[in-house]
Amino acid sequence: MATAGQPITCKAMVAFGVDDLREEEIIVAPPRAGEVRVKVICNALCHTDIYTLSGADPEGLFPSILGHEAGAVVESVGEGVTSVKPGDHIVPGYTPQCKEPECIFCMSPKTNLCPKIRGTQGKGLMPDGTSRFTLKRDGSTIYHFMGCSTFAEYTVLAEISCAKINPEADLEKACLFGCGIATGLGAVWNNTKVEPFSSVAVFGLGAVGLAVIQGAKAVGATHIVGVDVNPKKYEIAKQLGATECVNPKDFDKPIQQVLVDMSPTKFGFDYTFDCTGNTDVMRSALEASHRGWGCSCVIGVAAAGKELATRPFQLITGRKWMGTAFGGWKTRDAIPMLVERSMKGEIALDHFITHRFEGVAGQKDAIKALHDGDCLRAIVRYCPYSKI
Repeated sequence: MATAGQPITCKAMVAFGVDDLREEEIIVAPPRAGEVRVKVICNALCHTDIYTLSGADPEGLFPSILGHEAGAVVESVGEGVTSVKPGDHIVPGYTPQCKEPECIFCMSPKTNLCPKIRGTQGKGLMPDGTSRFTLKRDGSTIYHFMGCSTFAEYTVLAEISCAKINPEADLEKACLFGCGIATGLGAVWNNTKVEPFSSVAVFGLGAVGLAVIQGAKAVGATHIVGVDVNPKKYEIAKQLGATECVNPKDFDKPIQQVLVDMSPTKFGFDYTFDCTGNTDVMRSALEASHRGWGCSCVIGVAAAGKELATRPFQLITGRKWMGTAFGGWKTRDAIPMLVERSMKGEIALDHFITHRFEGVAGQKDAIKALHDGDCLRAIVRYCPYSKI
């Protein structure tokens, strides 16, 4: 492309501080060795973006460009890049996959937590320790976010963070596999490996929780209970497979006791999932899991400084407490596969997209929609398909 090797000036929503998000013109430098510059077509707003903007994220940095759940087209590549080329469609992955034979994490089937660029990514920088973003009006440096930074019309990614997908896929749907939906499905299919005829309780009925329900239904779980304080979420939860939904506010005893009493065996649920990020709820989820073999999976991200607590007796009596990042998926292998499955109709996605907005400034509207409580995923489109 004509812009290859040249800086690109574009629009972005820059987070300058807590709840301080502004539209700015930025300069995006060309990709360096092992890097890829992409044109972001659309972005799906995730609660993690809002979490960092709120100041609760212990790794949050300002000024930065947030966003990590997107669909994009490769504009240019740096030296040594071989897995993607200009024009390829990709979904950025905040959990990279280097695939190097010496990477014990990539080579192990037990995990997806490749540490190749973790050190610099956590500092808001590219793998060489520098940023590709500057503010046009004063030349100041802007930090990256989760290795993605998709609240911008253009961004630069590590090659190992680019999942190349079918160019025929709808990017507005494919981008959902960049975080929440893939995480919920993977927590069921990869991490806990929920079995047919299992009982499942899901705490938090946002997009991730609903994906857990959808995944549990797909593998044949027969008793699926959704737990949320917002009754407006119950209808879609039931449409996706929840057999019933409960509101903790409706009871005068701890919700874990309520769930144990309503479980098929009266000893708890085979699998429980926390999708809230609230450490008190995480404890409730563990204590609602089945005596002897229950497994509780932590998916939600807790605020900085929060710690987990429970009585050791809960673990001694056979329960297992585990967590997941990106549902255990190895990003560059899994996202293309998930996209193909969705294109075949095996994974439904339409119900997750509840709001749509246009232009990078639409991120503010998306944030408001997510705060209002009726939004699952808001898609913010930066570029019409005719201009891809």
